[in-house]
Amino acid sequence: MTDTREQFRPEDHDNDHFLLTTVVGSYPKPKWLDRAKDLYEDSVATESQRDGGGEAAGAADFGEDEWEEAKDDAARLITNEHERAGLDVVVDGEMRRNEMVEFFAHRIDGYEFNGPVKVWGHNYFDKPSVVDEVSYDESWLVDEYEFTASVADRPVKVPITGPYTLANWSFNEAYDDEESLAYDLADLVNEEIEKLVEAGARYIQIDEPALATTPDDHAIVGECLERIAAGIPEDVRIGLHVCYGDYSRIYPEILEFPVDEFDLELANGDYEQLDVFEDPAFTKDLALGVVDAHVAEVESVEEIEANIRKGLEVVPPEQLTVSPDCGVKLLPREVAYGKMANLVEAARNVEADLDSGDIDVAAPTPAGD
Repeated sequence: MTDTREQFRPEDHDNDHFLLTTVVGSYPKPKWLDRAKDLYEDSVATESQRDGGGEAAGAADFGEDEWEEAKDDAARLITNEHERAGLDVVVDGEMRRNEMVEFFAHRIDGYEFNGPVKVWGHNYFDKPSVVDEVSYDESWLVDEYEFTASVADRPVKVPITGPYTLANWSFNEAYDDEESLAYDLADLVNEEIEKLVEAGARYIQIDEPALATTPDDHAIVGECLERIAAGIPEDVRIGLHVCYGDYSRIYPEILEFPVDEFDLELANGDYEQLDVFEDPAFTKDLALGVVDAHVAEVESVEEIEANIRKGLEVVPPEQLTVSPDCGVKLLPREVAYGKMANLVEAARNVEADLDSGDIDVAAPTPAGD
């Protein structure tokens, strides 16, 4: 893979060193967006009642146009919030998405839904079923990307749920095995990325949280990524987000994956697995989680600086990206923003310390050098 990172350095960047700062994807939705969704669903239900000749009194007149405007407003607001925090690469906080599998399953031919499934405690997941061969119809994310890019002053990253997770977290009622389903889904993801690239996207993140929980299948994920990356221009940065699980069971095999960057959840585990990536040397870019997405407290700038320095034990500065552990949608919004703002300030401070020589970087030499 070629160096795709420097294109995201801001022109007015103050320091010689550059630690790319970004987010994983999801962000707390404004409370009014949930209310707007309720109004829209009430309006749809009322319209259906009218069509059926039933009583239709008392519903809000909040149709498709109003709901689309509300999502646009939320996407604009959160994109700007990411920019206000100072992030180098932004996302719209996934304001148009509900759940990482369900959102895509609704847009892929061959999936259907049969109601929610209890996953833990009192939490339910609307788990889809694959009932026919999956196929690509309309674009999933191009409109989302184009809108976000139009309101952003900074580069935009596009997160996409990966084919292995789309297969693993669904009921398979159509394919002989999950592997075949994952490969067909990978071809669809490749088609979507091609359309995103045509629209101007240069930073794509594949989310595969199922990988580290079922590590014996890393070869399947590798083949999926080969299919995803096929034909994608070399200047497009492809990242892989992995969270949970035992990383030692997928490392170093994942270094063979055709991606530029691995985005890893490590802050939540207090970096106990960091040494997994020290031998053999980490040859890809590392997007290090430096704030915990599961803790509703804002880490101090000093604490985040210490976490960033841990990443420099694994890779040199030119291979280090700074991000949260995972999506932060379950946090209070003011906490999520505080974490982003402190993350950026800490990264800039570490860059300045690198410039001045106050940090002695002695990261392992990549294999083959």
